[in-house]
Amino acid sequence: MIHPTAIISPQAQIADDVEIGPYSIIEDNVTIGSGTRIASHVVIKGPTTIGCNNNIYQFASLGDDPQDKKYAGEPTSLEIGDGNTIREYVTINRGTSQDDGITRLGNNNWLMAYVHIAHDCKVGNETIFANLASLAGHVTVEDYVIFGGMSGAHQFTRVGAHSFIGNNAGITRDVPPYLLVFGQPAVPKGINSEGLKRRGFDADQLRAIKEAYRVLYRKDNRLEEAHQQIAEMAESHPELACMAEFLSLSERSIVR
Repeated sequence: MIHPTAIISPQAQIADDVEIGPYSIIEDNVTIGSGTRIASHVVIKGPTTIGCNNNIYQFASLGDDPQDKKYAGEPTSLEIGDGNTIREYVTINRGTSQDDGITRLGNNNWLMAYVHIAHDCKVGNETIFANLASLAGHVTVEDYVIFGGMSGAHQFTRVGAHSFIGNNAGITRDVPPYLLVFGQPAVPKGINSEGLKRRGFDADQLRAIKEAYRVLYRKDNRLEEAHQQIAEMAESHPELACMAEFLSLSERSIVR
């Protein structure tokens, strides 16, 4: 299962059924779970933990030093969950001591070629990053988010669940859940209706989310007023609870 040209540190912990292709390098303090497949010319540095049933394509670089001039060799790490597809030339860096020291990628994410996830990012589950999408440091991406090709997010921004980031979009402020955003800088263009339908949201839930969008963007409310109204709506429409919570936690303000 391990090609003879691969270089594997004796300090790496690799499940018995992991496949590792030609010329890949697995360095110290790397743990790789069962069912994971690593193609040729992949470099994985530690401390890095990779879960089960991941598919990592050729020339990916995982767990290397953070691209942060403040980094001075502190012990930091990368954690990758289960069932992820990581395509060619994807780069995911470890964390920094200026944050909690950990970069995290959850489960069942799909990262297309040349995607970059910088230090201290926290990416949830079931996301899709199209080619050349990039996250700067300290970005949080919640579940079921889609990043279009060549889109990107500024440091410390947050992207809410089920949102869709259009191709070439530049995220400079937080994106609440369910939104569809485009542009440089990105601005809201409505809700991600098609994505929500595909994930099983029914007509009543979609109406509630659309009304919350109108409260936030179409009724000339101040942000505090919109937040309060959405929090009240969430009492009878639980799908809005994540939006109310997201607004309460926003530190960079939201896309407008």
